[in-house]
Amino acid sequence: MDGNGRWAKKRHMPRVFGHQRGVEAVRRTVRAAREMGLEALTLYAFSTENWRRPEDEIGALMSLLKRFIVDDLDEFAANNVRLKIIGDHSAFAPDVVELIDKALARTRDNDGTTLAIALNYGAQDEIARAAAKAAARGPVTVESIAAELDTADMPPLDLLIRTSGEVRLSNFLLWQAAYAEMCFLDVLWPDFTPDHLAQALADFAQRERRFGGR
Repeated sequence: MDGNGRWAKKRHMPRVFGHQRGVEAVRRTVRAAREMGLEALTLYAFSTENWRRPEDEIGALMSLLKRFIVDDLDEFAANNVRLKIIGDHSAFAPDVVELIDKALARTRDNDGTTLAIALNYGAQDEIARAAAKAAARGPVTVESIAAELDTADMPPLDLLIRTSGEVRLSNFLLWQAAYAEMCFLDVLWPDFTPDHLAQALADFAQRERRFGGR
């Protein structure tokens, strides 16, 4: 979900305004994903590198995260959405951790769309953690590492969408993206709509996936 800051800058507004509008895009996208019957949707909300940002911006992001959970948790529960976190959210402030843990517990048994939010997440860190756990259990293989990934209980990644015109993965789901289809859009995240998601899915449906075969 890239482009919140640039969206705000184009409008001569502070970056936090772009993040606020980005949350609105999250709501639209989650609702659309559920209505379209997607099994899982993963959103990159806060990376391990985002700690380098100014403290006031990090604080604003945490406030928006808390507000999103408080305002939307009832809707998740009512619509059978399961909330999942990938990454290590225990690094956040205790009140944020408590709020997240309660949301996870409340939606744990939901079996509709899984909404995975990447918080304090970096794919290289995830792979390193998974490899260490695999090594502690026995031989390190592709299968043993995959079983220890944060996404081990989720379906394989089919489609990865990045907004804002950047053409890179930025340390997101590197292992899972090995054979995923990619979609890079010029639209800034606050302007992302269900129509963009629907078009990306339509384009995905036309692709031939060979997974290394002929």
